[in-house]
Amino acid sequence: MRQESRASMFTYPDVVVICGPPKFLDQRHDVITDATAIVEVLSPSTRNYDRSEKFRYYRSLESFSEYLLLEQDEMRAEHHVRQPDGSWLFREITDPAAEIAMDSIGCRLRLESLYERVEFES
Repeated sequence: MRQESRASMFTYPDVVVICGPPKFLDQRHDVITDATAIVEVLSPSTRNYDRSEKFRYYRSLESFSEYLLLEQDEMRAEHHVRQPDGSWLFREITDPAAEIAMDSIGCRLRLESLYERVEFES
């Protein structure tokens, strides 16, 4: 995924969703520029980058409207949604039964289902 604010910056999200035909950077068709929603799994080595600089790059994409960050060591999600005025609304989800509404892609996810086969260390 190419970030428009930094012409030479490419990132590789864990999950990317696009709506409609993809828009590619060039004829190779290996870099998209029109993500609607992105999901990242946070690890100790990527957590700070995913929350800050990488999120800033993603926000430069006109089509980008939802960012879901999932902790790998506990059942917790951070959901960011672009508002009509361009600001971002943040919601932290820790209740396993809570539903995450990703309206930009018409999807509803229960937090516990995202961690269905994950075993946490005690």
